Amino acid sequence: MLRLSRFTYHSPSSVAEAGTMLRELGPDTTLMAGGTDVLVNIKHRLVTPSHVIGISRLPELTNVEWHTDGWLTLGAGVTLRRIESDPAIAARFSALATSAHLVSTPQVRATATLGGNVCLDVRCNYYNQSFDWRKAIGFCMKKDSEICRVAPGGDRCWAVASADTVPVLVALRAEATVAGEGGDRRVPLETLYQDDGLTPMGLEFGDIVTRIHLPPQPDVACVYQKFRIRGSFDFPLVGIAAAVRRDRAGIVEEARLVMTAVASYPERASAAEAALIGRRLDESTIGAAGTAIFRAAKPMDNTAGTIFHRKRMARVLAERALRALAGIEEPARRSA
Repeated sequence: MLRLSRFTYHSPSSVAEAGTMLRELGPDTTLMAGGTDVLVNIKHRLVTPSHVIGISRLPELTNVEWHTDGWLTLGAGVTLRRIESDPAIAARFSALATSAHLVSTPQVRATATLGGNVCLDVRCNYYNQSFDWRKAIGFCMKKDSEICRVAPGGDRCWAVASADTVPVLVALRAEATVAGEGGDRRVPLETLYQDDGLTPMGLEFGDIVTRIHLPPQPDVACVYQKFRIRGSFDFPLVGIAAAVRRDRAGIVEEARLVMTAVASYPERASAAEAALIGRRLDESTIGAAGTAIFRAAKPMDNTAGTIFHRKRMARVLAERALRALAGIEEPARRSA
């Protein structure tokens, strides 16, 4: 049985107090909301904090606000269950509700939070294992070694981003409010991530993501597609969020395609987006975008499935998402 290491638990009464507490206690401190990922990582000794600051019960993090200008603000402590089951969110941001629904199991979604998913650490076959397993291989660059087991001759960590809600939020131009020592700042969510397995988020120590903001987009359609081993609860092996805006003639004016689980950050497929702009969303255009996704996707041997299978599935999922947006039925599968 894997057991938690010893730590002191703190329960602040506000985000400001949590931030102050985090900075005063120092780097040996971890924030915890739902705890569905943090507690597992502590059991695996991926993190061994002396202090854990619980923020799940802070009222200022659990609000869902619809603004008169059409913006939606979600507190970072809003559970994934609430997002997937809210009729208003499903009506206006269906892809976000879908992505929340595709995270793990109902029990996990009842506790896991949007902020936790937004700040989810990267994952890797050589990293997300028990301490004894990792010790047996000599550990990895992400924790306790200087060698990346995915690419031993390289100088970086290749662990992959695996959050389901993030590609959708990036595709929908979401923004985030971050509480820091100098006060709150609001930034495009996309700018929080970087292609670096060791430090996948560019937050300063003491920063807390407190709110996610979604702009009104009545003329934008978005779909999320996910490929995983088991459809019941697994992390994505590949995930694709596709968002398009078309004019009255059906010509694509704007497109955002975002991949997850193929790089250490939610990766925009700019070539695939360019293949859609100025064209109708027909099979020819969808095929061109799928080919661009296939060329852009460069998965490494850091999770389940073969590299080529995941690369191919990036194209398959992108084409499925775009067909769904276009209202085109999937072609019949060939019989064996």
